[in-house]
Amino acid sequence: MAERWSPGSWRAKPIHQVPTYPDSVALAEVERTLADYPPLVFAGEARRLKATLAQVAEGRAFLLQGGDCAESFVEFRANTIRDTFRVLLQMAVVLTYGAAMPVVKVGRMAGQFAKPRSADTETIDGVTLPSYRGDNINGIDFTPESRIPDPQRMVRAYNQSASTLNLLRAFAQGGYADLHTVHQWTLDCVAGTLQAARYQDLCTRLGETLDFMEACGLTSDSAPQIRETDFFTSHEALLLPYEEALTRVDSTSGDWYDCSAHMLWIGERTRQIDAAHVEFLRGVRNPIGFKIGPGIAPDDLLALIERLDPANEPGRLTLIVRMGAAQVEAKLPALIRAVQREGRKVVWSCDPMHANTVKAATGFKTRLFDSILAEVRAFFAVHKSEGSHAGGVHFEMTGQDVTECVGGMTAITEARLGDRYHTHCDPRLNATQALELAFLIAEQLKDDRATARVLAHARAR
Repeated sequence: MAERWSPGSWRAKPIHQVPTYPDSVALAEVERTLADYPPLVFAGEARRLKATLAQVAEGRAFLLQGGDCAESFVEFRANTIRDTFRVLLQMAVVLTYGAAMPVVKVGRMAGQFAKPRSADTETIDGVTLPSYRGDNINGIDFTPESRIPDPQRMVRAYNQSASTLNLLRAFAQGGYADLHTVHQWTLDCVAGTLQAARYQDLCTRLGETLDFMEACGLTSDSAPQIRETDFFTSHEALLLPYEEALTRVDSTSGDWYDCSAHMLWIGERTRQIDAAHVEFLRGVRNPIGFKIGPGIAPDDLLALIERLDPANEPGRLTLIVRMGAAQVEAKLPALIRAVQREGRKVVWSCDPMHANTVKAATGFKTRLFDSILAEVRAFFAVHKSEGSHAGGVHFEMTGQDVTECVGGMTAITEARLGDRYHTHCDPRLNATQALELAFLIAEQLKDDRATARVLAHARAR
């Protein structure tokens, strides 16, 4: 790199969306403590994810990234982790069938504790306090004591992340991810719903495929790929003292890796090219991403890509598009053309959640299922027209039966949002809505494949 980098070089840059800790000595002590703790993930795992994302960039795989908007200490339970993992597996199986290609599974889990906020403070009933920024920074209770940033929360976040990762690895490698089991879950989920018939054909063919494989001798016992799966973790690299403390030199390659997660990303509010978050992530060798809103210009996008991936390494960089359903078709084509013109090898992923947040008449923040689906469809349509690969999707979702997003086959209305509105920050798709979305995307991918075959046959003639 032209500029010298170190894990702490971000400290000399302007920084946004970070808390002000009242006790700098206590903060430094926590950073030293975390620096002595074992890594949460290993460099070899991050390299394996990068290799699979390189396949996504080349159009030979598809990325599914999803999980909580913000993990919490209060809701830390084995069942919560299991249920989110389970829904992501269900979605991956459905998408694999629709795309006819491998699906790379990346959870917003085991580290997604910090959240950027639109304002540093919030006011309720005339009382103004610092904004809640995630459980690894301060508490959600609206009290002066709870809202004071506490560095000890980073230690608790580390311990919870370690426990979550331990359970996820057991689920992924211990038989819980067996394709036969996942398929049965999917059948159980859609049975009895208003739109069950819409998905029954796909479920039936999935079952027939598994039966055929078993008849050929490809069983869970003979083929580990049926019984096990790769599952990776990711979060927004927002709280840089935490990220730096968990950054290590890989003994194999001599490169620096942020060992808090396999993949890290930069948010829309912190992607300033000369600021601290870009400075930090440009030096670690993990696969990384950054969010792209409707206001970015093609030249600014290319400058960021050059800053974060000067070697143009496939699998290194994921561009996570979050523009809102109404703006994708107008804003995205110019960005795709600029990237293609420069020959950049990136993964294009669609985040249809963050730019589609609205406030319901009941006062709850929510997202409309139809708007989420509309942005996904527009994202795929633009890539199809530009001859590019729509490489993945990025969702805020949970395995729990929450009522936070309006619509879907369960027909959640604004009046029902208060029934089970449990999020600590932004509204999430519930398990049924997430799986419904996977089926709809799978249909889109299947139709695109059929169109591509017809065009290829016509060209061959």
